[in-house]
Amino acid sequence: MVLVLAFVGVTLLAQTLLSLAFTARDGAHRVNRRLTMMAKGVPQAEIYARLVRHPKTGWISRSQFAALHDRAALFCRQAGLSVGPLRIVGVVAAAAGGLWLVSLLFLRASPVSTPFSQTLMAGFGAASLSAAVAAIWIAQRRAGRLCKLEDQLPLSLDIMVRALKAGHPVVSAVNLVTQEMPDPIGTEFGIVMDETTYGGEFKDALHSLAVRTGSKDIAFFSVSVAIQAETGGNLAEILGSLAGVIRGRATLSKRIRSLSSEGRMSAMILSLLPIICVSIVSAFNPEFYTSKFSDPAFWPIVGGIVLLYLLGQLMIRRIVKFKY
Repeated sequence: MVLVLAFVGVTLLAQTLLSLAFTARDGAHRVNRRLTMMAKGVPQAEIYARLVRHPKTGWISRSQFAALHDRAALFCRQAGLSVGPLRIVGVVAAAAGGLWLVSLLFLRASPVSTPFSQTLMAGFGAASLSAAVAAIWIAQRRAGRLCKLEDQLPLSLDIMVRALKAGHPVVSAVNLVTQEMPDPIGTEFGIVMDETTYGGEFKDALHSLAVRTGSKDIAFFSVSVAIQAETGGNLAEILGSLAGVIRGRATLSKRIRSLSSEGRMSAMILSLLPIICVSIVSAFNPEFYTSKFSDPAFWPIVGGIVLLYLLGQLMIRRIVKFKY
């Protein structure tokens, strides 16, 4: 228990230091990437190619994993990453290999009764730990970017409403958002302008924006503009009402998150602690598990534990996930 608490303390300290470092870096670079590249003289076609990052390349588009690769690429895109899933898998594999080598050094320093099985178990633990850390980091980055997008959206809609009331067309109002708002929403709306410039339909560009960001609020905005284009109406009034609704949902969401913060933190610890502990024990003391492989009751018990863990995850998710 002391070792587990020490590990949790070190992990939280490292996460705090990394969060402070990334926050400072994001504050220093909180500018519109599209405008920055335009100011440096980068051609508009190259800017569009850099920011959109089409997922299908080479043999991936012809393989049976193309759909899975596209979903992973979209998830990385929503997290604001400039690299694809294959490169992330390569980094995770390299980290797992390094951690595996470190665990092998521990195995050499201690007597090993079944070296092959313990080596495989150490590799499994290193791979599981590296994959878990990468998945948590990408998910947290995506959630943070999505939260920032949805916080910036009401102000962006207010800018569009003022521009529409001043007599600007809707495309010009969106272009004003790209000039006034910082990342990430400034760049995302800039991509909408680039898609429109290159001959795409404006409503199709807004639909791509909703898919690319993964935000439900931006999806509402896209649908509102598309319906107004088909049926007519006062777009400034529609967007003003939508901004009020989004602010109300954001207020309710923050209130719910503050009231459920203790439960969500408990759920996260209960979900991650078993995986992290099993991965660390497998990597640095695999004999703890390999010595029980020959026991006929070992694998049925492992299967039952995994089943109970998945059932517990389903129940925890239903408890801490709120619909509003």
